[in-house]
Amino acid sequence: MAGMTLDRRAQLGEFLRSRRARLSPDELGLAGGGGQRRVPGLRREELALLAGVSVDHYVRLEQGRTLHFSESVLDAVARALRLDPVERAHLYRLARPVPAGRPRERQVVRPGLLRLLRSVGDVPAYVIGRAADVLAWNEVAAALLTDFGAATPGQRNMARLVLLDEGIRRLYEDWPAKVRDVAGYLRLDVARHPDDPRTAALVEELLAASPVFRAAWGEHGLKDKTHGEYVYRHPVVGRLELGFEALRLPDDPDQALVVHTVEEGSPSEAALRLLASSATALRV
Repeated sequence: MAGMTLDRRAQLGEFLRSRRARLSPDELGLAGGGGQRRVPGLRREELALLAGVSVDHYVRLEQGRTLHFSESVLDAVARALRLDPVERAHLYRLARPVPAGRPRERQVVRPGLLRLLRSVGDVPAYVIGRAADVLAWNEVAAALLTDFGAATPGQRNMARLVLLDEGIRRLYEDWPAKVRDVAGYLRLDVARHPDDPRTAALVEELLAASPVFRAAWGEHGLKDKTHGEYVYRHPVVGRLELGFEALRLPDDPDQALVVHTVEEGSPSEAALRLLASSATALRV
């Protein structure tokens, strides 16, 4: 899988090249920006000029020859590439030394968060952890997505479900957009935890199993789980337009409580109410 490596130095080079490719020399007012180009976007020399660093310095950064670049250089490159805050943080994670890793402990959801999750009874809610593992869920989330309780711990993974489970694939009205979000989320997770073999193994599994994921991974998109909206086509209650808010734990940013929202008075609210009632009826 050429170009799909998880090596951090290679990821850094691929990320920078992808961001150079989306910039237009003409729009940035660079002289001689027109004419035939072998590759889209800015050349390395043009990016170095915009960033105010030497060409050799930038080339060493893009080739990952060293991971000891100063904040001033990374800031200058981030500004020249017009990186947003998520992309800028990603650049720092890839370009700065990371302390030697320690074995990753099994993630545990604390009792207070479990009680909070269960109190959110009328909308889907779940706790997501590293590598998109679903750590806990309420009944409405299981009714919307899948019966997490009947799955093995390894199957309780949103990335694996979205890519490999046919029922989940049909559930999302815009499944390719969901795949791009999954790829962007896992890219951030790999950079946050370069020492975590489980995340790397998951990405390698999905790259081997799904051409759609390979294409999305190759775009180098980034997607943090913060808030958004998805349209579902549920086999029982029909079409659902649901927003979501992801609330990261201050003392454990590797866990987030994801709570869905619905517009008051909308057809989706009525459908969601029916879904919640069916989940309760099944429990009784």
